[in-house]
Amino acid sequence: MVLAIPFPDIDPALFSIEIGSFTLSLRWYALAYIAGILLGWQIVKAAIRRPALWSGPAPMDADQADDLLTWMVLGIILGGRLGSVLFYNPGYYLAHPLEILAVWNGGMSFHGGLLGVVIALAIFGHRRGIGFVPLADCLAIATPPGLLFGRIANFINAELWGRPTDLPWGVIFPGAAAQDCPGVLTVCARHPSQLYEAALEGIVLGLLLLWLAFRRGGLKVPGQMGGLFLAGYGLARLIVEYFRQADAQFITPDNPLGLVIRLGDTGLSMGQILSLPMLLLGVAVILVARSRVRRHAGA
Repeated sequence: MVLAIPFPDIDPALFSIEIGSFTLSLRWYALAYIAGILLGWQIVKAAIRRPALWSGPAPMDADQADDLLTWMVLGIILGGRLGSVLFYNPGYYLAHPLEILAVWNGGMSFHGGLLGVVIALAIFGHRRGIGFVPLADCLAIATPPGLLFGRIANFINAELWGRPTDLPWGVIFPGAAAQDCPGVLTVCARHPSQLYEAALEGIVLGLLLLWLAFRRGGLKVPGQMGGLFLAGYGLARLIVEYFRQADAQFITPDNPLGLVIRLGDTGLSMGQILSLPMLLLGVAVILVARSRVRRHAGA
């Protein structure tokens, strides 16, 4: 008999109110976005209230941090949705363009959201006369809480589940996850890959960045925290993708793992293809940031 954990009976909606034929719901996924953004905003405000954390003056004041929140929300939503459309299922949305706007049906990409936020940061910094690098460092320490809450919400929604496993902590997800599970006779248990990501991207990476920023002078090296976030997220996602089920549109009978680049019996998923450049860019940013500090110190 396969040991496994039954999926907990958690309603994806925190509460629902029926008004005639219309149902108004507050879903855990929306609550995760709200909580992550607000907590990240408070982390940024805590950092800019401590001038000693920076190599010079804090990059912005409290009012500017409040304005930045609006730009970040727009970047996350627009970038996350367009990233999901362009990276993961462009053919479908090209045939059904009106559904691009149907964000309530799900479909958000972290990599798209990151690009959206980077663009929003660049525009905001240009309009306010604030350098992009310190803004990126602020974003780096602010993002992990949103990743933590978002991945937990993915688990509650029983979406983005992992590949089949016979490990004792495998979870029996409902719906489509219980089907098409080759080699399993009695029960289809899968890796809770959402929780793996929550642990690596949200807790491990988040605590490391906060410790470095608030205890080890990480913000005194402009660009270092941004590079660490890129490298840390890229590495975490590269690892978790080996346990995560690929999106359905990439899976075929001769490609059950949904690999986009195939190298013999292994290869890279779309998530890994998007994360590998993040890892390499992050390492490069760290090296350049530390090199600049050393040059200035020796000048």
